[in-house]
Amino acid sequence: MATRTLGRVAKALLAPALALGATVGLAASPASAAVWNSCDQWGNTTLNGYTLYNNIWGSGAGSQCVWANSGTNWGVWANHPNTGGIKSYPNAKKVINKPITSLTSLTSSYNVTVPASGAYNTSYDIWDTGYDHEVMLWVNKTGAVGPLGTSQGTVTLGGATWTVYKGNNGSNDVFSFIRSSNSSSGTVNILPILKWIKDTKGWFGNVTIGDVQFGYEITSSSGGLDFTTNNLTVSSG
Repeated sequence: MATRTLGRVAKALLAPALALGATVGLAASPASAAVWNSCDQWGNTTLNGYTLYNNIWGSGAGSQCVWANSGTNWGVWANHPNTGGIKSYPNAKKVINKPITSLTSLTSSYNVTVPASGAYNTSYDIWDTGYDHEVMLWVNKTGAVGPLGTSQGTVTLGGATWTVYKGNNGSNDVFSFIRSSNSSSGTVNILPILKWIKDTKGWFGNVTIGDVQFGYEITSSSGGLDFTTNNLTVSSG
């Protein structure tokens, strides 16, 4: 079971520098036509309102390259060894910067193509502006991975049924929602989930939602695996 440590993007500069392997070639056809790509550990760019990060933050990582045709169509080639511990969280981020009570809507649609092997999860990572609270929504998972914390039971919210975990990584609270069945495409109504945490459970107050990230939390992808975000949209009102 993978153990999460520091938050991936918010805490990226606190992570130790990695001795990354040699730069490798990008994955085949979609990457070859990409408008941007990077194999740098912290490679990032902004495209049509989304910020993309390569974000190799964990220890013992291998090689990884991210490519993007747009902020909503991008992918990753990753070759991380078959060892425990999260190696990276390549992702696309949309900034919201609204208190929960000021939001009238917060939704996202996703369509991904992910490998059948390796150890990873496809997840949203939602942060308040103070980076004190982290809400993860796992829409699929493969291999020996699991959330931080203890189970709080199941809940049906936002268009799916989730098993909820509550924990703390020593830096921030983490609330993980693990979808009951793997999904490669769908729409998540995020706002009711945030309101459930705030109003029903009282785990945080009227925090300001800062970043909504979507990506792949990769523990292992030995031999090189492709993760493709065919389409992603994050919308708020």
